[in-house]
Amino acid sequence: MALARKGRSQRTIDYWPGFVDALSTLLLSIMFLLTVFVLAQFLLSREISGKDEVLTRLNSQINELTQLLALEKSGKQDLEDSLANLQASLATSEGERSRLQALLDQGAGSTDAANQKIGRLGSELETEREVSARAMSQIELLNQQIAALRSQIAAIEVALQASEAKDQQSQTKIADLGRRLNVALAQRVQELNRYRSDFFGRLREILSDRENIRIVGDRFVFQSEVLFPSGGNDLNPEGQAEMAKLATALLDLAKEIPAEINWVLRVDGHTDNVQLSGAGRFADNWELSSARATSVVKFLISKGVPADRLVAAGFGEYQPIAPGETPEARAQNRRIELKLTEK
Repeated sequence: MALARKGRSQRTIDYWPGFVDALSTLLLSIMFLLTVFVLAQFLLSREISGKDEVLTRLNSQINELTQLLALEKSGKQDLEDSLANLQASLATSEGERSRLQALLDQGAGSTDAANQKIGRLGSELETEREVSARAMSQIELLNQQIAALRSQIAAIEVALQASEAKDQQSQTKIADLGRRLNVALAQRVQELNRYRSDFFGRLREILSDRENIRIVGDRFVFQSEVLFPSGGNDLNPEGQAEMAKLATALLDLAKEIPAEINWVLRVDGHTDNVQLSGAGRFADNWELSSARATSVVKFLISKGVPADRLVAAGFGEYQPIAPGETPEARAQNRRIELKLTEK
């Protein structure tokens, strides 16, 4: 080649080989630079990939920290904001790595606080479990007591059913006794009515010739003027004679009335509505009517009529039988009534 070049140089100056050599050198340089660039790009890509892996691991750690920090209710929102800022910083710039580290440190500190709180919460939970266990024990005891009470209630219900059955029998017996008692009472009432009729019949025979004695329903009515002086309660001779006849009739009738019939003769005293003067023996008509009824009862007792068969009552002027203010009406209202009845 040197010879050829020498021969050609002798003929003319040829620049092409030098240009080719220069171009070759330039191409080699460019290829070298491209190779270096590609290699640098490859290395840079690997470095970026490594950084992405680191970022991925950091993101996964951040997610785990986020799950742990979610247990802390009071600081949940602040931690989520910090982690969001950290993720944004890692995604935008490599220069934020220091800040990310600081946030991670802060997160670690918060994690320690969260762990402490979790520990406290665990202690509280354990305490709650112990309380729950004690409550379950108490519930079990209450269930046992309830079961015992149910057994007692069942026994009481059995006893109550037996008592109800006995009560039903007793009610039946009571109803039967009631019917018998009603029948017996009806018989006694019939007997008393019969004896009352006999009593009235005999008194009618004894007192039939007296104008001042009237029969009103089931009562004998004596006008007060027949028995007592005006304003007094002492029986006059005529009144004593009338009451003596009455006592004889009562004693004869008492012999025929069975002992089981609890009869009495009620003596009622009544006055008119003329008020007594304060100068007399009695303050008012109540006292006068009661005193006259008592005088009749005492006289009958003196004639042998049993005291337990007599009742005295005074009504004053408050139960008149004749309305009006005439002398005749007032005379009718001044009276002694006799009635045979039961105690």
